Amino acid sequence: MLFGGAIECDRKSLTIFVAVLLVVFSSGENGVKASIHEYKNEGFIPRINSLFFHGGSEGLYASKILEPAKTPASDDNSKPLNGKSFIRFESVVFRRPKDIAVRQNKMHQSTGVVEAIIFEVKDSNKIGHVYQNFNAICCNPDLAKEGFCKVGKVIINEDPNNPGWPRRVETPFEGDSEVATMSLQTIEINKTGMYYLYFVLCDPELKGTTISGRTVWRNPDGYLPGKMSPMMTFYGLMSLAYLILGLLWFLRFVQHWKDIIQLHYQITAVISLGMCEMALWYFEYANLNATGSRPINITLWAVTFTAIKKTVSRLLILVVSMGYGVMRPTLGGITSKVILLGVVYFVASEALELVEHLGNINDFAGKTRLFLVLPVALLDACFIVWIFSSLSKTLEKLQIRRSMAKLELYRKFTNTLAVSVLLSVAWIGYELYFNASDPLSELWRRAWIIPAFWTLLAFMLLVVICILLAPSHNPTRYAYETGEDEEEGISLTGTGVLVAGDLASKVERKDRKASLASDHVFGLTEDLEEDKRE
Repeated sequence: MLFGGAIECDRKSLTIFVAVLLVVFSSGENGVKASIHEYKNEGFIPRINSLFFHGGSEGLYASKILEPAKTPASDDNSKPLNGKSFIRFESVVFRRPKDIAVRQNKMHQSTGVVEAIIFEVKDSNKIGHVYQNFNAICCNPDLAKEGFCKVGKVIINEDPNNPGWPRRVETPFEGDSEVATMSLQTIEINKTGMYYLYFVLCDPELKGTTISGRTVWRNPDGYLPGKMSPMMTFYGLMSLAYLILGLLWFLRFVQHWKDIIQLHYQITAVISLGMCEMALWYFEYANLNATGSRPINITLWAVTFTAIKKTVSRLLILVVSMGYGVMRPTLGGITSKVILLGVVYFVASEALELVEHLGNINDFAGKTRLFLVLPVALLDACFIVWIFSSLSKTLEKLQIRRSMAKLELYRKFTNTLAVSVLLSVAWIGYELYFNASDPLSELWRRAWIIPAFWTLLAFMLLVVICILLAPSHNPTRYAYETGEDEEEGISLTGTGVLVAGDLASKVERKDRKASLASDHVFGLTEDLEEDKRE
């Protein structure tokens, strides 16, 4: 067995670890921002012949209400913006070091400029100019002489088909002032695309300048970023799908409530968790779309339900693979190992989900994500190995005992899992290819398909389990009855009993059932003895 050694679980430490994660990510006063990008005294990074700061990047759809093109100075912040897509600068302040400020001449109106550059990713080649084998971002005297630009400004080659873009917004330092405040203004987006915002300094003497404030990015239908907006519809549809599955399962559950076995309660729990998870994510996305920030309480609940459902789903598949509920009433001595694997997986999954969903959309550190993804991936691999190892042993036992009905059930179950694993591997390959071929997120309108696939695959697996293990009038329909070549007399999906043989064989079969009824519900007496040995 994969986890054959004795392992002790320090549950108190795991509980403290989860609590610390929740406290860390819930410490913000107003929740975690998404389409609202906040800057908190952050510094500029040297790049070629400039200093720059990445202000954000998101997929934005074109405004539904279009107006004539405007010059940068004509943006009107007083007009309503419903149905419009925009980037708004709010309370953006630049602060330069005091020693630099005191060296400036008070008589000079402008003693340094910060430029905010907004451009669509496909127009990134319009920023800068090739000079002496490198792409100069800021204009120098030589380029100015050739008429390409003005000294001390970012080099921008405007798109003739889209006048005024890429967009430049300037904020000057005046005299010997340490602070430059950016005016409140809104830049409307009238063309669908992936937009980037950079704050750039071309004056090397402004090294050490910091930025504070925030920018608000909005799509025509709300604050939900373009690459995430389809997910709200998807979660709404998945909520409906889980509701339908839950109703069908509930009707079957009530119809055969006297014959329910323990395994059916566990399947019911997974369906209920799925319904809550999808509903919570839908409301989380709806609130994000309406306000521009994630509601911390709803997000924490959604993340926790996701981690719990993923854990319980994997444990359900594992115990079914071991024959629980069909061949054996308990897991015997391996119960503690199964629970330990589940607890560890929950902690790892919860940590990954918290970091992924409680941060700015484009501010997620790649190294941090890799650090948290690896444990989850390794634990998933452990689940897969243990599941198929258990299935192999279960199929072998059923083959030896000639339990044909149960053997057919487990063959279907194994085939379903094998197909799901193959699909998962293929999709992981596609996801790697997708990310490698789209480093600048130009395919942002298709990015939602990546996470949606995993949710859909989990749902389909649950549907298959519900079909194969649906309640019936006879909960012992999988019980082993004979050691002969004859097939078991109870249907897998039906509620009746096949009548086979003459009256004497029927009486003999009833006598066998009566003698075994006091010893087991799910399988043979020898199964129980085997469980004790395990």
